[in-house]
Amino acid sequence: MFVPPATDRPVWSAADEPTLRALSARARATLGTPWPTPLARDFARYHRDGDRDTYEQAIWGRHQRLSRAVVLAAATEDPVWLDEVADGVTLFCEQSTWCWPAHDDTFTKHGSVVPTVTDPYLDLGAGEVAAELAWTDHVLGAQLDERYPGLRARIRHEVSLRVLRPFAERRDWHWLGLDGHVHNWNPWIHSNVLVAASLLGLQDDELTDLVVEGLGWYGAAVPADGAIDEGYHYWWYGALRYLETLERLGRDLDPGLIDFPHRVHLGGPWYLNHADGPARPSPDQPWHVLHRLARSIGARDALLHAATHRRPGEPVAHESHGLGYLLQAVVDQDWITATPVASPLPRDVWFPSTQVLLARPTAGSSAGLTLAVKGGHNGENHNHNDVGSFIVARDGVPVLIDPGRPTYTAQTFGPRRYEIWTMRSTWHNTPSIRGAEQSAGRSFAARDVVADIGESTSLTLDLAGAYPRDDVRHWVRAARLDRDTATITVRDSWELLPGSGPIVLHLIAAGEVTLTDDGADIDGVGVTWGALPCTVTTRQLDDPLLTEVWGGRLTRLDIDVTTLGPVGSLELIVKERR
Repeated sequence: MFVPPATDRPVWSAADEPTLRALSARARATLGTPWPTPLARDFARYHRDGDRDTYEQAIWGRHQRLSRAVVLAAATEDPVWLDEVADGVTLFCEQSTWCWPAHDDTFTKHGSVVPTVTDPYLDLGAGEVAAELAWTDHVLGAQLDERYPGLRARIRHEVSLRVLRPFAERRDWHWLGLDGHVHNWNPWIHSNVLVAASLLGLQDDELTDLVVEGLGWYGAAVPADGAIDEGYHYWWYGALRYLETLERLGRDLDPGLIDFPHRVHLGGPWYLNHADGPARPSPDQPWHVLHRLARSIGARDALLHAATHRRPGEPVAHESHGLGYLLQAVVDQDWITATPVASPLPRDVWFPSTQVLLARPTAGSSAGLTLAVKGGHNGENHNHNDVGSFIVARDGVPVLIDPGRPTYTAQTFGPRRYEIWTMRSTWHNTPSIRGAEQSAGRSFAARDVVADIGESTSLTLDLAGAYPRDDVRHWVRAARLDRDTATITVRDSWELLPGSGPIVLHLIAAGEVTLTDDGADIDGVGVTWGALPCTVTTRQLDDPLLTEVWGGRLTRLDIDVTTLGPVGSLELIVKERR
């Protein structure tokens, strides 16, 4: 979307007032105080104790403070905000690196735990700073020239040196996907490179060709059904960036990708989550962008879903998602005047590429029990070992759940990733077979996957291939929503070669859990499995990314089915207790 410079007073005089008031309140609370400072000790911590969040929080604090100041300077023309902008821009220009410590190759290439300023690395963080400075220059160029002559030249120098030149000259970036492994970094970085170059007047044919070529590798990896294996959360940080860049280049948009968010909506603030995504993500997503893209191609359901999140009289956007999004939102009159409507909530959703199924009783309503089941494999982007796991939501709120992930550290993307409890199959709704949990890697996958969509919608799949054992002939799971009886049934049937060891089915629950004679009650949802022993484990939560979603604890039910033998079956019946 084109955002006019602040000299276009008719547009900026009509900027969204609730957003400006909220930004002003937050901006005045920090005005005159020291800016967040990213410290060398915090950058080095990633290599010492694995902490990356402390440094990144300082960076994001700078981004948000600058974003607030830019919008307020454009809307009010008050020089106090222009001074704040100049301070923020200069701090970014003088920052040793724009790269996040977990991404910078300074240690592997130079043995350094602090940035190597002569060898800038282009990662997500560098792209974000480049785009923010470019948006600042675009909107406030005339004012900066008058009050801070020379600052715009500094912006162009730093963006060229740290981002545009490395992008064009170094073509072995892992995020390009030259090895066939393409993920959300590709469109995220390409989108920021194109924004920075075009807004700063530094775009040429060679750079545009490189962006188009790089995006092509991502586009080739997008399946025909529009599914994102990284899940809903990373749709905003990958697929959306891809769609925006196609829009900026004047290319056709992918309707399947635009439809993805509403197809995984459970209800209210809850979404079907897998991989590293939360079940209740931040409400401060750039919904106006989805709204605009959906309008542009007539994607009715996606448009309705975006409008679901518009609250008249409330701010249209938040600075936490970047200056570009904030600027677009406050001057987008179609979004400002949008009327909230109900989310489409399709009755059945099936993504064959990722083998994810979602079924609810009735289209357009989250009432009752919703079933979601995942096949796939354990080599997906931001992977969790969760082949065959399922989620049950009541009235759109998950009760049998996928926990999501805690705050990222060095361990998260290192060789010890699967020592983190949230990544393991033992904390998903899957079995452990003779003491073995699922293994990571693309070869550990579901097989014989069959989706049957009708009045009773089901997914049947064999989980045996997800386990590093030769004695599992099959473990067939059939998960079904029966709309006539308002019942979810999960039936596991297995055949193992002779052997020994415990066989346990794990159920991860959120809410109040009470064991009953034949199962458990979870916040008014009954789960029955008969007279089999069950052990209850309570997991106390202290990571904010988990407590913000689930509160202080989760409960794991471990149903011991060992006595059913090497050839056996178990049926879980899930039904509301009204």
